[in-house]
Amino acid sequence: MTITETTRVSRTRNSLVSGKFLLASLGIVALLVLSLFTGEYDIFNKADGATMFAITRIPRTIALVLAGAAMAMCGLVMQMLTQNKFVEPTTTGTTEWASLGLLFMLYFFPAANLLQQMTAAIVFAFIGSMVFFLFLRRVSLRSSLIVPIVGMMLGAVVSAFTTFFALQTNLLQNLGVWFAGSFTSVIKGQYEVLWLVLLVVAVIFWYADRLTVAGLGQEFATNVGLNYAQIMLVGTALIAIATGVVTVVVGSLPFLGLIVPNIVSMFRGDDLRSNLPWVALTGIGVVTICDLIGRTIIAPFEIPVSVILGIVGALVFIGLIVKGRPRVSAGK
Repeated sequence: MTITETTRVSRTRNSLVSGKFLLASLGIVALLVLSLFTGEYDIFNKADGATMFAITRIPRTIALVLAGAAMAMCGLVMQMLTQNKFVEPTTTGTTEWASLGLLFMLYFFPAANLLQQMTAAIVFAFIGSMVFFLFLRRVSLRSSLIVPIVGMMLGAVVSAFTTFFALQTNLLQNLGVWFAGSFTSVIKGQYEVLWLVLLVVAVIFWYADRLTVAGLGQEFATNVGLNYAQIMLVGTALIAIATGVVTVVVGSLPFLGLIVPNIVSMFRGDDLRSNLPWVALTGIGVVTICDLIGRTIIAPFEIPVSVILGIVGALVFIGLIVKGRPRVSAGK
């Protein structure tokens, strides 16, 4: 089979945009409008209501869109590269590595700006992802459960080291803020680096066919003339960039990259290219709903979105393990 034929096979039989997709998009737009007008500050009756709306509500809603779409799509890419439906950046230790990078910058370079912190988080996330992939190559039993367990074990080791380091350097409070992913602190002037994930999303769309072929295994990708190592490197870099940027601005969003691709796959199958718009849309919807719940359930206080996502993600994760899924892993 040639690369052209393979690419043609990997393309979807369904159109990328359909009536259902447009209807779902309208639902997401309604959620985002609801997010814009949800909050304790009275933007209609206060003198500076319009200013507060521009400074806090709009940046927060934009952050929901960018972070939700990017992390959901990165989860899908990681699942393709590992041929396993149970992995994503928070179950492979990538987020923990990004937090370690932030801590490294805060301790050794306390005057570092947001861009420098983000760069360190991306570099550490990339190293962590490569460590996971290299370790995975040493694991002979690559069942659907062993792979995420290996990732969570590596993440736990990094997290333990990071916590110990933070405890010894009086940075434990900062570490707690990063792990407690929340959109509360997203305001104008501090969220703009999130626009970088748009580049990640665009490259994933452009690179979708190669990622699909790589997901069929090294031997298959090599036989059709693709550079498997290069695809793995590009895919890992995309995951590291998105994870690093989102960790710096928002913090950890646990299980988002796990539950969204699986939900989409359940009603649309495993076609990567046609699923990408749905994964992005569903990621935005899930993170927006969880954020709205966190903002209203104990108002006027807020629960970090990571708490809501952690509960929902853990339930979905357990449900997938208990009930199992067809096509869980092509590599088993």
